Order: sequence, then C-alpha cells, then structure tokens
Amino acid sequence: MAEMFVPRFMIAAPNSGSGKTTIVCALLKALLDQSYKVAAFKSGPDYIDPMFHSRVIGAKSRNLDLFMLGSETTKYLLAKNASDCDIAVLEGAMGFYDGMGKTEQYSAYDLARTTKTPVILVVNGKGAALSLAAVIKGFKTFRPDANVKGAILNNVTAMSYKFYKEVIELETGIKLVGYLPHMENCNFESRHLGLITAEEIGDLQEIIGKLAEQAAKTIDIDALLGIANSAEKLVYEEQTITSVAKVKIAIAQDKAFCFYYQDALDLLQEFGAELIPFSPLVDKELPECDGIILGGGYPELYAKQLSDNISMRASIKTALKIGKPCFAECGGFMYLLEHFKAAEGEVYEWAGAISGETFMTPKLNRFGYITLTAEHDNIFCEAGGQINGHEFHYSDSNNNGHDFLAVKASGISEWACSHADKNLYVGYPHIHLCGNVEFARNFIRACDRFVKNRE
Repeated sequence: MAEMFVPRFMIAAPNSGSGKTTIVCALLKALLDQSYKVAAFKSGPDYIDPMFHSRVIGAKSRNLDLFMLGSETTKYLLAKNASDCDIAVLEGAMGFYDGMGKTEQYSAYDLARTTKTPVILVVNGKGAALSLAAVIKGFKTFRPDANVKGAILNNVTAMSYKFYKEVIELETGIKLVGYLPHMENCNFESRHLGLITAEEIGDLQEIIGKLAEQAAKTIDIDALLGIANSAEKLVYEEQTITSVAKVKIAIAQDKAFCFYYQDALDLLQEFGAELIPFSPLVDKELPECDGIILGGGYPELYAKQLSDNISMRASIKTALKIGKPCFAECGGFMYLLEHFKAAEGEVYEWAGAISGETFMTPKLNRFGYITLTAEHDNIFCEAGGQINGHEFHYSDSNNNGHDFLAVKASGISEWACSHADKNLYVGYPHIHLCGNVEFARNFIRACDRFVKNRE
C-alpha cells in the first residue's frame, strides 16, 4: 500500500440543479487566479461536467466512479492525477446521498467516505431562510461519517447571507464559507443528456471569469484551503502498467463524438497506443491507423453533416470490412449503423458497417449501471469476461447486438447487447477501461495483430 497527502475537498449538494458545476468552475478559476495548480474530478459516470472543468484548468478533469472502477482503482487514480497539484477539487453527482436504487452506494457520499475527502455542501438559498439550517444539519447528521465541513449558499443576496450566517452556523455547527448571488447570463444550459457541452458555449471563458471574480469576493478561499489541508492522507494500491505494443489508434474527437474517460485514454497510451484524433464530421477519411475508437456524444445533433460526409463513411466501413479493430460505444455505435431516423422523421445514411437503424425516442432507454458479461471470446476478453459500465441514451436501435449480457446493478433486469468478435466491440453501453485493464490490453494486442497480419 502507498499513501499520499492530497489537499482536497468535494463540492456536493442536496440535489441536482443546486449549482454544483457553476460553483466548482468558479472555484477552479479563482484558485488558478491565485496561482494554485488544481486537479479536478467528477463523481460518477458523467462526461459533460468534466469538460467544463477541463476548459477552466487547462488540463483534463477525471471521473471517479466507484461502481465502474472499484474503490482501490478510484483511490489510485485520485492520487495519480493529483500528485503534482496543490489541491484537488471533486464535484459530486446528483444529491449527496443519491446512490444506486434506495441506497447511498456509489453516491458522492460514498466517494467522499472512500477517499476520506472533506465535503462542502452547496445549498440553493432561493426562497428559504432558517430552513437552510435544517437542510445543512440534516445532511451533516444523516450519516455519522458524512464529513461535511462547510457550506456555500447559492442564489442569495449579500444582505440575506450576512443576516442568516450566524444563526445557520449556530444551529448546524457547520461553517458557512461564502455565497454566490444570482448572476444573470452566467448559467449553463441543459439538453436531453444534461448540460450542453463546454465546446458549444462561445463565451464560456467570459462567463467563468465573471463567476471566479464573484467567488473571490464572496467565498472564503482561505477557509476552503484550510478544509482541504485538513484531509487525511490518501491510502491506495499502486498499479503498474507496462507497454504491450506500439500501435496507432484513430480516435473520433469532435462535437459529435466527445464522451471519453481521460484515464482510459491514458491507459491505452501507457499500453503503447499513439492516439490520433480525427473528425467524422469534417475529415475526408480515416488517418493512417491500426485501430479505431468511436466514443459517445451527440451524433444525432449532426446527423445530416455526418451523412453528407460520404468519403468518411466509406473509409470507416472499408476499415471494418478488412478487420481493422474497432471499439465504438453509444454515439459511436449509432454512427456505425446503416441509418439514423431523427425525431422529426428524416432518415439519414450513416456508416453502414453494422446492419440496422438507430432512432430517437422520448425517454431514457435502459438507463443506469450495468455489469457486462461476454457470451463468447471476443476482442476484449474470453467468454465469461466481465466489466462494469452504464447506459444513458434517448436513442435506440433495431440491432443492439447479442454478444454480451447486460445485468442491471440492482439485478432487477437483464438484456442482450453489443456486437463483439475478434476484431470489434460496438454497442450502447459505456465502459471505463480502467475498470478492467485486460480489456484495454487486449484491444492493443488486437491492433498489433492487425499490423502483423497486414505486413
């Protein structure tokens, strides 16, 4: 076992919509403005909030997901990515105690407990007064090891904060470390999968600059640093990764395909991959490569542009036809199908490397954490091999595959999913390769075999 002192705190909240991401981005920028080197993390599987973190700090934010990674890998990745930073800021997901089903398992609370991270509770103060004390006290005492060390009030005036601060602290035993007032034109808009992506907000840096300027005035940064420095040492298991083979992997990275876990990409590089970005939206063909990765994202928003790029569609279809290894999930899987049917009824031709059609629906489909088990040997693993993942999509298809069995983490349902053979894995589930590093290692091996067979 190894141990490391990592100054850190988590921003959590009673529920979604409390302003966690806004306040995290404000604090990240305020800390940067004071010359601190900051590491940013997001609790759970969400791809979008880390994009905002990354745009603020100029380095990749990371996901810490206890279900997909397990506790030891989670602690290792926190230590690894914060090792050269002055402070780590973690953002919780949903409500602080909201975990799997009726439990707090895999919640932000569970992550804070596992990593022994002090918690700052963000409470939306709009339309409330002394009731805020009841909320804060309730979250502090709901579990004895909650480790709530401070609170920030959101959407309150300077006058209200000053008037209620003393009584809230007296009633709760929790220090209020500041507030943010309502700030016009500084909110992040949402769509069907959550916030719109950071890339789509043209004046994002201006917005974050305003938020950070306000945070520097009304949030006690020194108090936050004191809480961060009160954290216990992080105890974790070291992991050793050695190179498997030198291969080139083309990875789709644009507005349509942008959902990736940075630690999973780092793992592929540690195993020997050179990742070559390309855009199915604008590039004419695949770059020279030994394998392909098509991540999730919002291909449905760019359906016509993807369809109109005929040469790229042909390039990808040909690559899969000759056996070039491919890993595609959710949006990437959708793009590989023959057609996409938009909600309005228009039908667009897509890559056609997999038979079938994908289409939008009015609801989330098969939403939540799952365990995937291989039905037979494939590019990632032998029959029976497992990895944890999640599904989160409003689209569906008429050919979801049957080469893996997905079982809900709750155990209440299961279904067949994904297309997998010796050369490819494509399907709706999102996975984090750090959750089973053998999947990543075997993908590199498949790319290497493709190179050697071609030679």
